[in-house]
Amino acid sequence: MDIGIDAIGLFTPHWYVDLVDLAHARGDEPAKYTIGIGQDQMTVTPATQDVVTLAANAANQLPADSLDERLGMVIVGSESGVDESKAAAISVVKLLHLNPWVRAFDIKEACYGGTAGLLAARDFVAAHPDKTALVIASDIARYGLASGGEVTQGAGAVALVVSAQPKLLVLHDDALAYTEDIPDFFRPTGMTVPVVDGHYSTSAYLDFVGKVFARHQSQHHDQYGDYAALLFHLPFTKMGKKALAALAPAMNDADHQRLTERLAAASQLSRRIGNIYTGSLYLSLVSLICEDKTIRSGDRIGLFSYGSGAVGEFFSGTLQPDFANRIDQAGIQQMLSARVRLNVLEYEQVFTAQLPLGDADATVPVEESTARFSVGGRANHARWYRDQQQEKGA
Repeated sequence: MDIGIDAIGLFTPHWYVDLVDLAHARGDEPAKYTIGIGQDQMTVTPATQDVVTLAANAANQLPADSLDERLGMVIVGSESGVDESKAAAISVVKLLHLNPWVRAFDIKEACYGGTAGLLAARDFVAAHPDKTALVIASDIARYGLASGGEVTQGAGAVALVVSAQPKLLVLHDDALAYTEDIPDFFRPTGMTVPVVDGHYSTSAYLDFVGKVFARHQSQHHDQYGDYAALLFHLPFTKMGKKALAALAPAMNDADHQRLTERLAAASQLSRRIGNIYTGSLYLSLVSLICEDKTIRSGDRIGLFSYGSGAVGEFFSGTLQPDFANRIDQAGIQQMLSARVRLNVLEYEQVFTAQLPLGDADATVPVEESTARFSVGGRANHARWYRDQQQEKGA
């Protein structure tokens, strides 16, 4: 029985800052960001969006036939949760008016949480082939103003529907994971920004790439020529180039050229949106489908997921005949084109104007965008949310 991704929805907030502007404001050469890091734009997240609303807005972009009575599981993978106890997935079920007879929970393991959710959903559908699962990778990457990681910020969510006989990507039974306890990235409870050793984290990422790919080839006898594209977790797009370069000595020229060209296509949305942590790998998949019109049904795609701390996993899937129609490509381009460019001062003001920490009651101004869901504020210790569609009586 084939199991995999049936449809994908994408959402990112409506504000961004151009990284050439940011480079000038920080006294850096623009090429340091646009070439050295590989980013052009960075999503700026207003106080009206959090991981719950990002997740619900992404799921709202799915095809109309995606979330029906077959839904049996809802998983949110995130490292940006807004509650230490209650799962974001529960709030998503309410906001989307989903079937309440579902299992709903969150998964946390840095940027690997979305992949853990996807593979758990695959196992769920294998045991319950008449059911579907909704997996949403939703995150906000924040490192602080003028910090070393500032240029690798971003926000967004990718919603994945997992089913039997999927219309987008059949997942193969070849997932291989490696786990090692390393101190490359932390965000202790109570801290709003992480503590990261960037050079060590990059080194660890590339070490995991080498180990996982070598063992996968040993166990599954796959070759680089078997893949139409290799996709990577992209905290910044230059990381994908580094990963492919680490594997390049074992490739022939034709494979290297093909995989390099496809990686460039898979990086385009990341260059514009920035780092979305758990969703970054799946943003690459969306980008590949939207930007590269040479890929075809039957092409095998390899996917490498990484979460600091750390877990690395490689798995693969095969594109299905209707894959291009299971993502709202026109809607994605419209969403990105409608975003508002902020100057650096405006970006800094938005960055600092967040819902206050603690549990005091607060109200957030109504968001002026086309997003259906937004944060309304906090009352009686809990966040509450707005549904623009419902408020307009649609």
